[in-house]
Amino acid sequence: MDLLKLRREIEQEEDAALSRTATRSTEAIREHDDPRVEKGHRLQFAVDTDRILHSLAYTRYIDKTQVFSLIPNDHLTHRVLHVQLVSKIARTVGRFLRLNLDLIEAIALGHDLGHPPFGHDGERILTQLCSEHGLPSFLHSVQGVRFMRYVEKKGKGCNLSLQVLDGILCHDGEAHNRTLAPQWGKDFAVLEREMTLKQSDPSVDLQPMTMEGCVVRMCDVVSYIGRDIEDAIRLGLITRQDIPDSCRKTLGETNGSIVYALVEDMISSSLGQGKIAFSKGIARNLSELREFNYQRIYMNPRIKTESERVKRLYRALFEGFLEDLETEQQGSRIFTDFLNGMSRSYIENTGHVEMVRDFMAGMTDAYFLRCGEEMFIPRELPGKFSG
Repeated sequence: MDLLKLRREIEQEEDAALSRTATRSTEAIREHDDPRVEKGHRLQFAVDTDRILHSLAYTRYIDKTQVFSLIPNDHLTHRVLHVQLVSKIARTVGRFLRLNLDLIEAIALGHDLGHPPFGHDGERILTQLCSEHGLPSFLHSVQGVRFMRYVEKKGKGCNLSLQVLDGILCHDGEAHNRTLAPQWGKDFAVLEREMTLKQSDPSVDLQPMTMEGCVVRMCDVVSYIGRDIEDAIRLGLITRQDIPDSCRKTLGETNGSIVYALVEDMISSSLGQGKIAFSKGIARNLSELREFNYQRIYMNPRIKTESERVKRLYRALFEGFLEDLETEQQGSRIFTDFLNGMSRSYIENTGHVEMVRDFMAGMTDAYFLRCGEEMFIPRELPGKFSG
C-alpha cells in the first residue's frame, strides 16, 4: 500500500472538513527541511505531537508544580495533568468549530514545557536571577520554545512547526481576554522578534497566529480555574460557599459545572466569528472568579510557607552551577546530567549563565531538591543520591 498516497487523500479530506479559518496540515512551516516528515505517513501536526510526547521536557511534566508545592497530597493537580486537561477541553471546542485537532493537541501538550521547578514562584525567582546576571526576564513561554528549538535532543532541537512554536509562545494563561483573534501571516523572523519583545516587556500581549492557538490559550484558563478551586477545597483553604454568588449562579460551584458552562459559552460565542470569544456576561464572571482565585488561593500565605527556602535554594544552585562551569568542575551535575553529549552548536552559542538557566528551568521539583541536598549535605556519602 502506498501510505504517502493515502496520506494525501487524508489531507484532502481534512481540507474539505475544516472551517475556512482552520489551519490545514499542509500549511505547516518548519525551520529546517525534514524529509522524514515530508515523505512519511503522518500528518504534519501529528508529527509535532509525537515529538513533544517523546521529548525529555514532556517527561519532566510528571513532577512539575501546577499551583501547590511541597504538600504531601497525591490528589493535587500537577503540570502533567494540567496540559492533558487543556488538550482535552481545547479539542472539544475545536471539534465544534471545525479546527485542526492535531494542531490543538500539539500546542496544548507543549504549552507549559518551559515551566521551571515550583511553578510561577520559580519563574519569578529565575527572572530575578537572570536579571542580576545580565539576561532578560525568564518567561516559561519563551523557554518552552527555546527547549524545543535549541535544547532538546542534545541541542539539535525537535524542528517543530512554526504554528506549534507560536502557540507555545503566545499561550499566556495569565492574560484575560474576552475575545482573541489570530494574527495571520507570521514567519520565523516574527517568532524571533516576538520572543525578544516578550522578554524585554513581559506585559506585552502576543496574539497567536492560528485559531487553534487562540483556542488553546482560552482553554488554558478554562482548565485550571475550577480545578484549582477543587484542590483548594481539598486542602481546606476555601469552601464552596466562598465562591462568589454571581459566579456560582452562572457557572456553578464544581469544576465540572464551571468547565461545562465556559465551554458551551465559548463555542456559542465563537461559531462563525473568525475569533474565539466568551459572551460579555460569562467573561465578567470568569474575570471575577480569576480574581477570587488569585486572592484566596494563589496568594494565600498558607501555601507560601516554603517560599523563602525555595528562593534561597534557587540562588545557591544558580550561583553554584555557574561557578562549576567557570571552574570546569566536570563532576558537577550541570556537566554530567546536562552538557554531556550536547551538540557543538549549543556549546558554542550559549553562554554560561544561559546554560545554568536552561539547566535549572528543565529541572523537576524533586530533582531540584536533590541538587540542593547534595550541595548542603557532605559529599562523603557515596550512592545516597541519584539523578
